Amino acid sequence: MSHPATPDDELAARLHSAALHLLRRLAQEDRATGVSAPRLSALSVLVFGGPRTIGALATIEGVTPPTMTRLVAGMVADGLVERLPDETDRRVVRVAASESGRSLLLVGRDRRVATLAGMLEPLSPKERRRLATSAELIERMLTTSR
Repeated sequence: MSHPATPDDELAARLHSAALHLLRRLAQEDRATGVSAPRLSALSVLVFGGPRTIGALATIEGVTPPTMTRLVAGMVADGLVERLPDETDRRVVRVAASESGRSLLLVGRDRRVATLAGMLEPLSPKERRRLATSAELIERMLTTSR
């Protein structure tokens, strides 16, 4: 049995749709890198979060360790990441972004941010302030809903 939509339900649906459309638009910039979305996602974790074991990276990315092992092997072959021995346990291998992987990810991020900045240009100062407030609210929602 469904219940009538509340104003919060309607707002949630609009936010959901807007977020998906925005991400799809910005993903066009990611495709320009020629690197797949799963590789860019894993690379982002390594660039912004530091080296990880394959198991930890798989958990963060929501895939199985064998899937991440294959993904990392391809990224190593393409020079995006490198395997590093663990300082305390020689059986453990960590994966870190290479300089070219870091550069590729940051250039892609700059491209997405520039695209978004261009989308903000035609907005009035008042609309930009409203978006800034909205961004703060979304950031707060994300940090308090974990």
